[in-house]
Amino acid sequence: MALARWLCLILALLSGLAVSGFPRNPSRLLGKRSLLEGAVDGIEVYSTKVNCKVTSRFAHNVVTTRAVNHANTAKEVSFDVELPKTAFITNFTLTIDGVTYPGNVKEKEVAKKQYEKAVSQGKTAGLVKASGRKLEKFTVSVNVAAGSKVTFELTYEELLKRHKGKYEMYLKVQPKQLVKHFEITVDIFEPQGISTLDAEASFITNDLLGSALTKSFSGKKGHVSFKPSLDQQRSCPTCTDSLLKGDFIITYDVNRESPANVQIVNGYFVHFFAPQGLPVVPKSVVFVTDVSGSMYGRKMEQTKDALLKILEDVKQDDYLNFILFSGDVTTWKDSLVPATPENIQEARKFVMDIHDRGMTNINDALLRGISMLNKAREEHTVPERSTSIIIMLTDGDANVGESRPEKIQENVRNAIGGKFPLYNLGFGNNLNYNFLENMALENHGLARRIYEDSDASLQLQGFYEEVANPLLTGVEAEYPQNAILDLTQNSYQHFYDGSEIVVAGRLADEDMNSFKAAVKGHGAINDLTFTEEVDMKEMEKALQERDYIFGDYIERLWAYLTIEQLLEKRKNAWGEEKENLTAQALELSLKYHFVTPLTSMVVTKPEDNENQMAIANKPGEGPLDAEVIPSMSYLTSYQVPKTPYYYVDGDPHFIIQIPEKDDAICFNIDEDPGTVLRLIQDPVTGLTVNGQIIGEKRGSSDSQNRRTYFGKLGIASAQMDFRIEVTPENITLWNGDSLSTFSWLDTVMVTQDRLSVMINRKKSMVVSFGDGVAFVVVLHQVWKKEPAHHDFLGFYVVDSRGMSAQTHGLLGQFFHPFDFQVSDVHPGSDPTKPDATMVVKNHQLTVTRGSQKDYRKDISVGRNVACWFVHNNGQGLIDGIHRDYVVPNLF
Repeated sequence: MALARWLCLILALLSGLAVSGFPRNPSRLLGKRSLLEGAVDGIEVYSTKVNCKVTSRFAHNVVTTRAVNHANTAKEVSFDVELPKTAFITNFTLTIDGVTYPGNVKEKEVAKKQYEKAVSQGKTAGLVKASGRKLEKFTVSVNVAAGSKVTFELTYEELLKRHKGKYEMYLKVQPKQLVKHFEITVDIFEPQGISTLDAEASFITNDLLGSALTKSFSGKKGHVSFKPSLDQQRSCPTCTDSLLKGDFIITYDVNRESPANVQIVNGYFVHFFAPQGLPVVPKSVVFVTDVSGSMYGRKMEQTKDALLKILEDVKQDDYLNFILFSGDVTTWKDSLVPATPENIQEARKFVMDIHDRGMTNINDALLRGISMLNKAREEHTVPERSTSIIIMLTDGDANVGESRPEKIQENVRNAIGGKFPLYNLGFGNNLNYNFLENMALENHGLARRIYEDSDASLQLQGFYEEVANPLLTGVEAEYPQNAILDLTQNSYQHFYDGSEIVVAGRLADEDMNSFKAAVKGHGAINDLTFTEEVDMKEMEKALQERDYIFGDYIERLWAYLTIEQLLEKRKNAWGEEKENLTAQALELSLKYHFVTPLTSMVVTKPEDNENQMAIANKPGEGPLDAEVIPSMSYLTSYQVPKTPYYYVDGDPHFIIQIPEKDDAICFNIDEDPGTVLRLIQDPVTGLTVNGQIIGEKRGSSDSQNRRTYFGKLGIASAQMDFRIEVTPENITLWNGDSLSTFSWLDTVMVTQDRLSVMINRKKSMVVSFGDGVAFVVVLHQVWKKEPAHHDFLGFYVVDSRGMSAQTHGLLGQFFHPFDFQVSDVHPGSDPTKPDATMVVKNHQLTVTRGSQKDYRKDISVGRNVACWFVHNNGQGLIDGIHRDYVVPNLF
């Protein structure tokens, strides 16, 4: 059964957005749906359970959902979970009528080959995984026969990081319907003892707070349970829709009688270090801030608001300065100044007067800030026992001065020389986040994305609060010589108040009687050494309480931490070193069954008596790697017969490919920018596709050699009252007067009745109307500094079987069977391109052999398609003349 015919019912178990794959406001685009008690369109989700076991900060989470199809026909059911970006999926199973189909973690390249093989066999891919601020989405769907039951079970693990004095477990709850058995259970076991435990949800009412939510802790154990009844789930006493929609957050901390804690299980150890009560180390901080033209408006105002708030929190022992960069670099002061009340007041006036201007000179700004910090240290104008920090905020890429990312990284690395950390904040999505992250990591810092939203100012303030209070510098954890193998990172430039350092490793000798760990660091007043000695027999007794402990949790914690750190190192490695790091991370990912950026989980499931494959990958923060398969893909048994396919791409080159002849015909249309051309019109199905031409940035006086492209496409269905407008910036969908807008940075799937729209982030979009009509729109993005060309679009018809015999248009007229004959091949004016005589549609034409590009599978390079080129705007090949296909507007 074709994908577009399936009922697409997304059951968002822990979903934060309106379900990825549906519009932001589904009721507006998809229309109102009647919701029967306990079931939606015949599918009843009768059980959703989230079971979390946290042992020494390491969380093991299992999400299980059970559903039954009460309908008389097969239905598609999708399982949709949002999980933290820091988590690794470890298992997934699908059970239908008692038969279990497990997931297997494989090397990404192996999974990629399976994926490409399936695509080459004519199957389609639906992209249904997206990343938000803190979460990633896992979705898998299956066709369930009438009367059948299905169980989905997803397992993922993560190390909870201490942030501002607390560990946080973050869940999204959005079941989309009333669920008979809905339950979240969290059991926490901390050998240090639990000091605080809380749970809250944005949707909890007083009724739910009093009876559905319970939380308790005593000694080493903590427990949270959320189990609302059907009536408690209702949005109102007589409603059949659920009020369970929002964040469910559990926070806790442990006792800190000792600044360090070491735990050893089955030959692996973990060492937690978080001292309290130490005086704050004074710091010298330089804020390097982008004030280029792209920061205009709300971003600039939010940045200024954040800097003003930060100035209120700067301590009198600190030193500071501001560096602003656009096309040039401006400093507030020539050197660092102490944070006296007078200087803070003057700094406030400087910040309030900041305004946007010009280009983006990242290199010179960073080097100026680094030089300032180095000079202050060399000239002893800052306290000996102080530390230095540089924080850069930018919303774009370098475009003046030194603009090569690799050269900027080299310059910054050499200037800092490992002496202090660099923190990079990337404002929005229109920037090279990988560059910012790599540069920060190789200088002992980190990168953070600041999302363009109403709370951007709070995001900036929140980051500063994390690094505002260094308690130790030059921190190093030491262990008995020759006693430890495979140690994770054990040295850190800073320990910040409210955070925690975690080191794990493997014991060389499991039979040792005692284990000693020491942490050394420089404090505000003196050097400190914290020592922790563990009696192995006492440790065994302390960890006897297996009710709250899952498996070899320290070994898995060590593997998780090791993989995470190997992947970070890999980002700035080259050649043999990168190969070795990749091999190590891959080996551990496969051994411990983690879905990491190097692996994929492949699930084979039954579908219409054929195998159907789902692939789950882990996306990153930066741009999607060109060699990576879609983040979450499912391949349907949608078989495209061997029929012609048609497309228009490039300048605009129209290509009609005929597999039976193993040949193709191509032609150009030369029209002025702004002209709209009719590509497809079918009066029976009501489908139309029009395209608007754009030209070069600088107009060419030679009309014969000017280059034009399609810069806008309009796809419409009169029967469904549905329209799609596609530009290189956005995809806009109208259902009647209801509007939904997506950007090319989204990875989403939208379904309505027989319509399916799938956006593949920054690459392509697939639009299908029922069984037999499928289009692909390819996004071409040119180099940002390209002086002549704009971003543009390509349009491909990959299935036209569902179009009527009355279809017409520059492409549509070729959907009907037609034939052509080529003879008298002879040398042309270009020796590499022979001419020939073609007989087609009762016309005899002179044609030229050439080639065009097919970008469906590779948007950067494309695949060459040999074709016979028809001159003079396709005259003799197309019906009438090309001006007959000019229309007033897209719709």
